[in-house]
Amino acid sequence: MARDDAAEAAFPSGPSTLRPLPRLIFASRWLQLPLYLGLIVAQVVYVILFLKELYHLIGHSLSVTEQQVMLVVLGLIDVVMISNLLIMVIVGGYETFVSRMELNKHPDQPEWLSHVNASVLKIKLAMAIIGISSIHLLRTFIEAGNLGRPNAAFTESGIMWQVVIHALFVLSAIGIALVDRISQPTMKANHH
Repeated sequence: MARDDAAEAAFPSGPSTLRPLPRLIFASRWLQLPLYLGLIVAQVVYVILFLKELYHLIGHSLSVTEQQVMLVVLGLIDVVMISNLLIMVIVGGYETFVSRMELNKHPDQPEWLSHVNASVLKIKLAMAIIGISSIHLLRTFIEAGNLGRPNAAFTESGIMWQVVIHALFVLSAIGIALVDRISQPTMKANHH
């Protein structure tokens, strides 16, 4: 009921009475739909990659070392975390920027979706990126034992740059969270 009152205040005679230019601008949000559909296709590709890597792990489980298993498992975790990031962007972005999905009564609705907005989505995405970066850094540290050898996958400067980039991700996330926290009292005061 309160939502209907808010809609009437925003659209005195209903949303269909918008002038043509505001209606076009408002409708342009649907141009994002192909982007979200494309991300769903990318999600399918990640599922295929996950299954392929899992198949190889099972097929070679008797002939690989513990370190090799650990690297493959970290790769699988990485795929899952990127997949989770995709879900957050697809579902949260669609809900925030395109159209409401009206999942309030659905038993499988993710907990975070009930209070998603652009600010919450940015913080969740930053945290997911830090998690993904941490997995990559852990894989690098595991392989760092081969430094200086001809078959080394990384150089010392490459590892250093990965650490620097990861630290910048962490600092960026802290910055985003601080800006969000600072702006919250202002936003609440403006709504009263």
